Amino acid sequence: MKLPVVAAFFFAVVSVTQAAPPLPLDGFSDCIHHWRNANHKTDYPRLSENDVRGIADNILFYQRANGGWRENEDPLRILSDAEKTQIVADRAKTDTSFDNRNTWPQIEYLAGAYGLTGDTRYRDAAFRGLDFTFAAQHASGGFPHSFPSQDGYRPYLTFADDVLPDLLRTFRKIASGQKPFDFIDEARRQRAAEAFARGDACILRLQIRQNGAPTVWAGQYHHLTLEPSGARAFELPALVSRESVAVVRYLMSIENPSPEIITAVEGAAAWFARVQLSGLRLETFDADPVKYTWHTSTTDRRTVPDPAAPPLWARFYDLETSQPFLANRDGQRVQTLAEVQRERRSGYDWYGTWPADLLSIDYPAWKARLTN
Repeated sequence: MKLPVVAAFFFAVVSVTQAAPPLPLDGFSDCIHHWRNANHKTDYPRLSENDVRGIADNILFYQRANGGWRENEDPLRILSDAEKTQIVADRAKTDTSFDNRNTWPQIEYLAGAYGLTGDTRYRDAAFRGLDFTFAAQHASGGFPHSFPSQDGYRPYLTFADDVLPDLLRTFRKIASGQKPFDFIDEARRQRAAEAFARGDACILRLQIRQNGAPTVWAGQYHHLTLEPSGARAFELPALVSRESVAVVRYLMSIENPSPEIITAVEGAAAWFARVQLSGLRLETFDADPVKYTWHTSTTDRRTVPDPAAPPLWARFYDLETSQPFLANRDGQRVQTLAEVQRERRSGYDWYGTWPADLLSIDYPAWKARLTN
């Protein structure tokens, strides 16, 4: 028996709306990238991006007892029985981190999975992850690279890998009841509001000034002295262009910004325009493969003079002079990409166009919004 056209359309619509759409996975891209680099593979068994339950179960499985997650895991990877046994054995470990854009994507995915499935395991795991994150916030309002570790640079207040702006943006969603966080209880929503207020104040406090003028931010600050600090040996104390773009975008996302936020954004935009590099082109070219500990290099990079090249920015700039610089794993500064050893030339972004769209599109649009 044929269904009438209207009835057929109705059932088609119902079937579409009942199928759980995949949740966004872009937040995991950095962790996935680092897992593949460290394991030197891109072809391995993975779950379908549509398998919300399978991915959420993996995230749940990876969660440590303290509520956080170890960085650099692919939540779509199909685990062997031996790997599952090891993860269970490691559950009490405290190697949990915000590095490489970790933790907030897991919380957000679990929240979305709960909304789609109603499975309270995902809700409760999201709560544990959120409580872990609240506990990690420093009194200054910033967040560490890793928590609860106190080794080396791990407790340092971290802007690198967008730790602070990403977490504050998540807290703003939670505090406002925005999906997928519309189920969060009032007490946690209030804690989120308090957390982002302290974080916003921290951002404004730590913006570095040169001759009284606001510039941008360092990658890390000592968690007790709040002085700009280094991280890995080649990540020296510096003004960082890449991560500062994310900070500015976060500040511009705030509705009804205070005069202090407006000054911070305008100062950073002026600094980005002032330190751009002209007449320099970054090239990536094929090279003999070399397997390093954290990646396999099949290309190399060089800079060449080119008067027609679009603006380029160094990743690191001197804290006092805003002069660009690079470094090697021995902690020594160098001035050119050719002086950086190939392992770091091919495995780290020393130059980029990160502020380009900010200056040409986002910042003008933000200024126009303020005047309307």
